[in-house]
Amino acid sequence: MPGAAFLEGDSVTLCTVEEEDLEFLQRTINDPRVRRWVGNRAPINGPAEREWFESIGDSEVHLLIRRDNDPVGVVGLRPADGPDVTAELGIFLAPDHWGEGYGTEASRLVVDYAFAERRFHRVTARVFEGNDRSARIWEKLGFRHEATHREAEYFDGEFVDVRRYAVLEGEWEGTRE
Repeated sequence: MPGAAFLEGDSVTLCTVEEEDLEFLQRTINDPRVRRWVGNRAPINGPAEREWFESIGDSEVHLLIRRDNDPVGVVGLRPADGPDVTAELGIFLAPDHWGEGYGTEASRLVVDYAFAERRFHRVTARVFEGNDRSARIWEKLGFRHEATHREAEYFDGEFVDVRRYAVLEGEWEGTRE
């Protein structure tokens, strides 16, 4: 049974993450095509995925992205530097659903929520070098590229840059009009 619908868009519904979703999340985060872009280097087994699920705090929001009743990914929002100032947004999708617009729509829903209901002033996102699809999501949504942290992560035997994007509440409201 899917988790409760929390936010609804035209093509996706964002639902609470439930215990029954853990197998999908574990399989997806371990997929080599996904884990590189989320900075996950170690394999995640069932108990580790369950530990993550059980450790989610009240200040964090993690929502399963569903298309009809099928899970396609997850989107998360967590305070980055204290309450009510900055939140960091993260997302991953199963590779079979890349390029279908689900990431953009899910991210838009969560940014709306971050500003309207959680009252954050700023939402950030990070993109690892080479993840042009992710960068396009933030650019389409009006996020600005603020910085590039040179050689800030290590993947596949090399250091890669991490680009930081952000949007302020006032800028976001301007894109909604």
